[in-house]
Amino acid sequence: MTASFTRRRATLKSRMATAGAVAVVGALLLTGCGDQTNKAQGGSGNASKAPLFSTLPKDIQNAGVIEVGSDINYPPVEFKKGGQVMGIDPDIADALGKALGVEFKFNNSTFDALLAGLRSKRYDIAMSAMTDNKGRQEGIDPDTGKKAGKGVDFVDYFTAGVSIYTKKGETQGIKTWDDLCGKKIVVQRGTVSHDLGKAQSKKCEKDDKGKIKIEAFANDTEAQTRLRGGGADAAASDFPVAAYAVKTSGGGNDFEITGEQVEAAPYGIAVNKDNTELRDALKQAFAFIIANGDYDKIIAKWGVKDGAVTKAVVNGGK
Repeated sequence: MTASFTRRRATLKSRMATAGAVAVVGALLLTGCGDQTNKAQGGSGNASKAPLFSTLPKDIQNAGVIEVGSDINYPPVEFKKGGQVMGIDPDIADALGKALGVEFKFNNSTFDALLAGLRSKRYDIAMSAMTDNKGRQEGIDPDTGKKAGKGVDFVDYFTAGVSIYTKKGETQGIKTWDDLCGKKIVVQRGTVSHDLGKAQSKKCEKDDKGKIKIEAFANDTEAQTRLRGGGADAAASDFPVAAYAVKTSGGGNDFEITGEQVEAAPYGIAVNKDNTELRDALKQAFAFIIANGDYDKIIAKWGVKDGAVTKAVVNGGK
């Protein structure tokens, strides 16, 4: 009787130990699966800890990635160094990704092809120092003034104007856009600088001052190269980009900014109009990084405090 009871008790202890081991292994497996799921949901951190993960569309939650169309040749806004994408936009995107629990994956393209890529669903968003204006919101061609395609919504995150710059010591008296009449400028194709140049040229012709010869390039670096080589009288680009070129090109000896920046307007993250859930999630995430101080740190890091905004706005451009 006693021996039989002892054997039963030993068997019971063995079964309990086995069950406990199974439970521990199960818990470890579950924990491991949880880590794998969170990693799959995004490279910006643990999605379960991201405060705004649930605001995203389900397809992006499942993918763990927001595909970004960008012209990655526009320092300091976005550029590559040592194979790594860096700049104002990538840093802001990284902060947004931490709030949303997903990775923002930058895909390189020419600037003038970004909205077409967005409309065709090649990208979820376009983020590339893109000025938010009514024309882009409504899909209006700046040359014809007519509807050219679907418009987009913007989540605004920065403010910048356009600056003119010349070779250092060779300003030729250029201080304003009126001073460009009869001269040659270089710009990046499809940008606000390009649009301003074409509009100013028409004004110059109307005033009998001679049209502006405009040479437009696929990216701003090519435009800078042409100016540096003496192939143009001036260049025009967004103020942060012009200022960065003046500071860094040739150790600060190649270019100088002339006059004041004009047409100050917001940069916006472009989102298809039918993707309101993503648009609103981005707006909430941007408000979040303003509130927690991450946005101010990024702006300070790149020395562009004058362009900082204080609140999250959709379609603030005019």
